[in-house]
Amino acid sequence: MRIFFLLAVLSYLLPSVAQASEAPCGPEAACEIEGGSYHLLTPPEWDGEKALPAIFFYHGHRSSGTSVFRGGALKSVFAEAGYLVIAPNGATAPGSDVRRWPARPGAGRDDVAFSLAVLEDAAGRVPINRERVYASGFSAGGSMAWMMACYAGEHFAGFVSISGALRRPVPKETCPAGPVRLLQIHGFADRTVPLEGRGIGDWHQGDVFESFGLARRTANCRSQPDEITLDADFRCREWTSCDSGALKLCLHDGGHGLPKGWADLGRDWLEAPLR
Repeated sequence: MRIFFLLAVLSYLLPSVAQASEAPCGPEAACEIEGGSYHLLTPPEWDGEKALPAIFFYHGHRSSGTSVFRGGALKSVFAEAGYLVIAPNGATAPGSDVRRWPARPGAGRDDVAFSLAVLEDAAGRVPINRERVYASGFSAGGSMAWMMACYAGEHFAGFVSISGALRRPVPKETCPAGPVRLLQIHGFADRTVPLEGRGIGDWHQGDVFESFGLARRTANCRSQPDEITLDADFRCREWTSCDSGALKLCLHDGGHGLPKGWADLGRDWLEAPLR
C-alpha cells in the first residue's frame, strides 16, 4: 500500500508539461478523445514550455495517424524545426477496421468537429501557438485538408494538400470559412486521384481545377496566376493578388504519392509572408 501511495505522490509532483510530452500518448500510442484518437510528435529540442507551431497531417485511405511518422519528412522538416506534429486517426466504417476520411459533409463522423476537438485536446497537453496552426494531408487526407480549409479555415493559418481535392458536393458560390492560404501539390500522372477526380460509387473525389475555382472566388483572386515558376521538380502557378489569402498549385511528373521535396515546399509556403 505504501509503495502505491509513494508512486501516486511522485506522479503528482512530476511537471504537467513533462506528462504531456512523454505520456500517455505520442507517435505510437494514441491520444484518446471522445469520438476517436490521434497521435502527436513534439520537437526533439523542445524545452517543455515554449508554445509551439503545430501542423495537422491527415493520413491516406487505409492508413493511420501513427503511420505518417514513418516516412521521415514530417520529423526532419517539421518536428526538428520546432513544430508539434498532430496526426488524427480517420474513423472506421461499421464492420471494418479500415480508417478513412470521407471528407464531405454528412458522410460518417463529423470530421471537422472531430479535428477541432483534437486541436483543443492537444493544446491541453502541449502549449500551442494558435497563430501558427496548419493543416496538411495526403490523398484522402489531402481532401480532408481541403475540407478543413473550406469549412473551418478560420482556425488555421494555412494548408497543404498533396494528391487530394475538395470532394463533391462543393459549395455553389464560396467556401463558408472564407479565404485561406492553400498549396496544392499533385502528380500530373496521378491515376488514383486524377487532377479531374473520378467517380467512385455514389460519390466523386473532386476536381482540383474546380476546387481552385471555388477558392479563387472565395478570395476574389483574378483568374490568371500572378506568378508561374518552373524548376526540376515542380511546375507551380501562384495567386497572390487576392482580397485575402493566397493560392498555389504545384504539379510534378509522378503519380499518386508524396513527391521528394514536398515537405520543404510546403513549409516554405506556410512560413512565407503574404505578399
